[in-house]
Amino acid sequence: MAVRRVVPNIQSEAAQESREFYGLLGFEEVMNHGWIMTLASPSASAAQVSFMTSDKTAPVTPDMSIEVDDVDAAHAVMRDSGAEIVHPLQDEEWGVRRFFVRDPNGRVVNVLGHR
Repeated sequence: MAVRRVVPNIQSEAAQESREFYGLLGFEEVMNHGWIMTLASPSASAAQVSFMTSDKTAPVTPDMSIEVDDVDAAHAVMRDSGAEIVHPLQDEEWGVRRFFVRDPNGRVVNVLGHR
């Protein structure tokens, strides 16, 4: 299993203001589903930050997202370790397979893979 990118998720009701502020640092909008917007650096596409009002299908808003090349293997490792799975492994309509797990600091991590 390999990590492809790590993205901080900021819970926010100020998407427009955030887009403008981070745009001053060179970030550009690369995804916007209405409830989540992701900005990325055009020169380093894995350098990203997301802003979300709340998660569309999960009971909590994750603190960060980690994209892996094999989300099923990541889920099995976390489950077998006894880590708290906060949101079950499932396919989402926007093209990802994901689950949420709580880290030792109490942070919720969205572990995902693109389908």
